Amino acid sequence: MKEFLQFKLIHFGEINIMVYHILAIVGVVVATRLVLFILRRFFKRQIKLNKFDEGRAWAFYQIIKYVVIVAAIAVGLELVGVKLTLLLAGSAALLVGFGLGVQQQFNDLVSGLVLLFEGTVSIGDIVELEGLVGKITEINIRTSEVVTRDGIIIIVPNSKLVSDKVINWSHNRQSTRFKVSVGVAYGSDVKKATQLIEQAAANHPEVAKKPKPFGRFINFGNSSLDLEIRFWSKNMWEIESIKSDIRFEINELFNTNGIEIPFPQTDIHIKSNHTK
Repeated sequence: MKEFLQFKLIHFGEINIMVYHILAIVGVVVATRLVLFILRRFFKRQIKLNKFDEGRAWAFYQIIKYVVIVAAIAVGLELVGVKLTLLLAGSAALLVGFGLGVQQQFNDLVSGLVLLFEGTVSIGDIVELEGLVGKITEINIRTSEVVTRDGIIIIVPNSKLVSDKVINWSHNRQSTRFKVSVGVAYGSDVKKATQLIEQAAANHPEVAKKPKPFGRFINFGNSSLDLEIRFWSKNMWEIESIKSDIRFEINELFNTNGIEIPFPQTDIHIKSNHTK
């Protein structure tokens, strides 16, 4: 048995890879996967018990995951007789040249670590980047996955989430103010119309009760008296559907109360010159 375990499979310079090296490496891989499985189950359970915030929990898991993987690789190399200090020293020049060629990838990698440690963007957060609104579904070491309202998954380099201007709608966990605009015909009762749009917003279950929605008379338009309703909501992900529901409600209340929403009108004045 001892001779079998010490049987040389690969001989390379001073490195001899024997059967027991392969078995040890397999053991390291199995142990690593088992540790990661247990950690993942642990964080899932803590999230279900509401002991951890989902975004922060998965951020911690990712950090621990990469540490465990790096440690496993180091242990595996040591088992086969590869000294990490000698390996790094001998490949220093190669690593410099390689680093110059993958600067952007390295920037993304460092940005991934920044995101995981700082937690400015977490899994489950709703972000707006370059006019695109999406939900963070996964943060990896180099890239993150963002799913849009249309269900499209976009792979975003982590450096963009760190260095570019990003609006995190979920960061403060507070309500955000939104608005819906509408015009009424000249001659309408503006005060009544304002009360109706406030009622339409207040009736929606996703609109915050405090602060209360409030209407504004914002302008004398070309064809209408322009109003807007401002309201607060925590549900950023469904906000366009919420706005649509409020518009439906406004239209119904206006029809019931005799408030007209005008269509664009243009007055044409014709002058005629009579020559004698």
